[in-house]
Amino acid sequence: MKYLCLVYGVEGLLDAIPDSDCLDYDERIRKSGHCLASEALQPVHTATTIRVREGKISITDGPFAETKEQLAGFYLIEARHLDEAIQLAVQIPPVQVGSIEVRPIHQFEKR
Repeated sequence: MKYLCLVYGVEGLLDAIPDSDCLDYDERIRKSGHCLASEALQPVHTATTIRVREGKISITDGPFAETKEQLAGFYLIEARHLDEAIQLAVQIPPVQVGSIEVRPIHQFEKR
Protein backbone atom coordinates (compact mmCIF):
# COMPACT_ATOMS: atom_id res chain seq x y z
CA MET A 1 0.00 0.00 0.00
CA LYS A 2 1.17 3.53 -0.72
CA TYR A 3 1.43 6.16 2.00
CA LEU A 4 2.26 9.84 1.81
CA CYS A 5 4.42 11.07 4.66
CA LEU A 6 4.00 14.83 4.91
CA VAL A 7 6.81 16.60 6.75
CA TYR A 8 5.66 19.59 8.82
CA GLY A 9 7.65 21.95 10.98
CA VAL A 10 8.43 25.50 11.96
CA GLU A 11 10.82 26.68 9.26
CA GLY A 12 13.36 28.12 11.72
CA LEU A 13 13.49 24.85 13.64
CA LEU A 14 13.74 22.73 10.50
CA ASP A 15 16.93 24.59 9.61
CA ALA A 16 18.53 22.90 12.64
CA ILE A 17 18.33 19.51 10.90
CA PRO A 18 21.43 19.10 8.72
CA ASP A 19 20.73 18.51 5.03
CA SER A 20 23.13 15.57 5.23
CA ASP A 21 20.84 13.80 7.75
CA CYS A 22 17.91 14.13 5.34
CA LEU A 23 19.99 13.03 2.35
CA ASP A 24 21.31 10.00 4.26
CA TYR A 25 17.78 8.96 5.24
CA ASP A 26 16.58 9.48 1.68
CA GLU A 27 19.35 7.26 0.34
CA ARG A 28 18.60 4.52 2.90
CA ILE A 29 14.85 4.46 2.27
CA ARG A 30 15.34 4.44 -1.51
CA LYS A 31 17.81 1.54 -1.28
CA SER A 32 15.30 -0.38 0.87
CA GLY A 33 12.74 -0.13 -1.94
CA HIS A 34 10.17 1.65 0.23
CA CYS A 35 10.58 5.15 -1.24
CA LEU A 36 8.70 5.91 -4.46
CA ALA A 37 9.35 9.68 -4.44
CA SER A 38 10.55 12.39 -2.07
CA GLU A 39 11.14 16.11 -2.24
CA ALA A 40 11.84 19.02 0.05
CA LEU A 41 9.84 22.18 -0.56
CA GLN A 42 10.99 25.78 -0.85
CA PRO A 43 10.09 28.06 2.11
CA VAL A 44 6.40 28.79 2.67
CA HIS A 45 6.71 32.41 1.48
CA THR A 46 7.26 31.04 -2.04
CA ALA A 47 3.84 29.30 -2.06
CA THR A 48 0.92 30.40 -4.22
CA THR A 49 -2.63 29.32 -3.44
CA ILE A 50 -5.18 29.06 -6.26
CA ARG A 51 -8.95 28.77 -5.92
CA VAL A 52 -11.73 28.67 -8.49
CA ARG A 53 -15.18 29.68 -7.23
CA GLU A 54 -18.13 30.09 -9.55
CA GLY A 55 -15.74 30.17 -12.49
CA LYS A 56 -13.57 32.95 -11.04
CA ILE A 57 -9.89 32.34 -10.38
CA SER A 58 -8.38 33.68 -7.17
CA ILE A 59 -4.60 33.66 -6.72
CA THR A 60 -2.98 34.60 -3.41
CA ASP A 61 0.59 34.56 -2.20
CA GLY A 62 1.40 32.15 0.57
CA PRO A 63 -0.05 28.91 1.87
CA PHE A 64 -3.71 27.99 2.17
CA ALA A 65 -3.83 28.48 5.95
CA GLU A 66 -1.84 30.36 8.55
CA THR A 67 -0.24 27.80 10.85
CA LYS A 68 2.77 27.52 13.10
CA GLU A 69 4.02 24.47 11.23
CA GLN A 70 4.36 24.52 7.47
CA LEU A 71 4.55 21.73 4.94
CA ALA A 72 8.27 21.29 4.31
CA GLY A 73 8.39 18.20 2.11
CA PHE A 74 7.12 14.69 1.54
CA TYR A 75 7.99 11.04 1.08
CA LEU A 76 5.76 8.77 -0.99
CA ILE A 77 6.43 5.32 0.38
CA GLU A 78 5.35 1.74 -0.14
CA ALA A 79 4.60 -0.23 3.02
CA ARG A 80 2.73 -3.44 3.81
CA HIS A 81 0.51 -1.72 6.41
CA LEU A 82 0.19 1.41 8.53
CA ASP A 83 2.48 0.09 11.28
CA GLU A 84 5.31 -0.37 8.79
CA ALA A 85 4.65 3.10 7.34
CA ILE A 86 4.87 4.56 10.84
CA GLN A 87 8.14 2.70 11.50
CA LEU A 88 9.58 4.30 8.35
CA ALA A 89 8.16 7.75 9.16
CA VAL A 90 9.64 7.96 12.66
CA GLN A 91 13.08 7.81 11.05
CA ILE A 92 12.54 10.94 8.92
CA PRO A 93 14.99 13.42 10.50
CA PRO A 94 12.66 16.47 10.79
CA VAL A 95 10.37 14.46 13.09
CA GLN A 96 12.81 15.55 15.83
CA VAL A 97 11.61 19.18 15.57
CA GLY A 98 8.31 18.89 13.69
CA SER A 99 5.79 16.24 12.79
CA ILE A 100 5.12 13.69 10.09
CA GLU A 101 1.57 13.12 8.88
CA VAL A 102 1.16 9.61 7.45
CA ARG A 103 -1.79 9.18 5.09
CA PRO A 104 -2.76 6.21 2.93
CA ILE A 105 -3.12 6.98 -0.77
CA HIS A 106 -6.68 6.70 -2.07
CA GLN A 107 -7.01 4.27 -4.95
CA PHE A 108 -9.66 5.35 -7.44
CA GLU A 109 -11.82 2.65 -8.93
CA LYS A 110 -11.82 2.45 -12.69
CA ARG A 111 -15.22 2.34 -14.33
